[in-house]
Amino acid sequence: MLHAPSSHLPGTRTHPTPTVAINSSRQLRQKAVPVVLHTVFHHSTSSMPSQTTTAELIEREQRVLYPIYRRIPIAIARAEGCWIEDVEGRRYLDMISGIGVNALGHGHRRIIEAITGQANRYLHVSNLFYQEPQILLAERLCQRTGYAAVVYANSGAEAWEAALKLVRRWGHLHGKHGKVLTFTGGFHGRTYGALSGMEKPLYKDGMGPFLPQMQVLPYNDPDALEAAADATTVAVGLEFLQGEGGIVEAQPAFIERLAALRKRYGFLVIADEVQSGCGRTGDFFAFERYGFRPDIVTMAKAIGGGLPLGAVLVAEHLLGVWQRGQHGTTFGGNPLACAAGLAVLDALDEGVFEHVRTMGALIRHRLERVASTFPTLVRSVRGRGLMAGLELSEDASAVRDGLLERGVIANATATTVLRLLPPLIITAEEWAFAEEALSAVLAERAMAQAVAATTPS
Repeated sequence: MLHAPSSHLPGTRTHPTPTVAINSSRQLRQKAVPVVLHTVFHHSTSSMPSQTTTAELIEREQRVLYPIYRRIPIAIARAEGCWIEDVEGRRYLDMISGIGVNALGHGHRRIIEAITGQANRYLHVSNLFYQEPQILLAERLCQRTGYAAVVYANSGAEAWEAALKLVRRWGHLHGKHGKVLTFTGGFHGRTYGALSGMEKPLYKDGMGPFLPQMQVLPYNDPDALEAAADATTVAVGLEFLQGEGGIVEAQPAFIERLAALRKRYGFLVIADEVQSGCGRTGDFFAFERYGFRPDIVTMAKAIGGGLPLGAVLVAEHLLGVWQRGQHGTTFGGNPLACAAGLAVLDALDEGVFEHVRTMGALIRHRLERVASTFPTLVRSVRGRGLMAGLELSEDASAVRDGLLERGVIANATATTVLRLLPPLIITAEEWAFAEEALSAVLAERAMAQAVAATTPS
């Protein structure tokens, strides 16, 4: 039986994940509110009023932080399970999970206990020493995935940089000095290596020059891939399910061509599973359903359970490419994050994969029904498992903002796509709350479209 994280914490009742059919969104919301909203925040601090306001924090931030983020206008006070509370006491259903980081929700018992226990032993000693938390997590990852070794990092971007360095070193040893091929819509971070393989102008304008021998190809275009690949190609890097690019899946024919070209030319394949990994799609990795095995996998976000942790999984034929000292990191694989990673793997094995498949199918069905109700607004339903998207006929930011007003936090990406990345422990009742809000917002947008269409210009 799968439980929400809050059900494990001291002093609370256990609320098992319900298995119910959604017939009435309003009815389920009425059921969900007393069960979920009134039991989510139970720590002793939850009754303590904040000493500040959202407006005050925004003003203070503007005085001291460089303005590089487009913030959601919420100042967070606390979070637990699938819910976030702001400093004014307003509660929101979190449908983005820290952009995929909080896969097990906020405040998961296993993670808190793991990092508390490790903090009581030691926090940091550097990678000059052997450390059991690093070894334990690497053993578990290798056992689960079948890869031969792990290289730790602090983030998905760092993991991607390490993967690029590794394939370049491999190419040097094997006389391959050609291109690394990546794809439009891909997102691998904001470091120079990552940006060199991405095409979005916002991330790159005025910040070149970038790395040479990098080429960005159209995603899901097997002919473009075949035209670009040759015997000098070092590697191909991709997301099998793009997140920032708008929740776009790799087509089977595209991956089949990729496999054939790898066999023909002998290049390496890097899979970026930073957002789609750790059970997000119902499998541990998104690539698993294609019958294709990458040479290198990068992962981060969910595996750290909220702490900075990235990892590069390396196939056996790449062992020995690096010599000791050719790569390293001060904090990569820090013991606190590794303890959290072990707790994440333990929790995932408590029925989470089955729950993701069940809830993913339910949410997909309900989103398709929403799409059929608002055909002028919703062009398509995308995604797999609990990595979902609605492609809209207008800028998705208006729908995102409308959801926020109704207590649901979602994300707009690729301009017209509403991205939904709920915690993997989301319940049917919680989804009903989100669905009711979504339907209300889309109804308002449809009305606005109708009025605009009949108003003389």
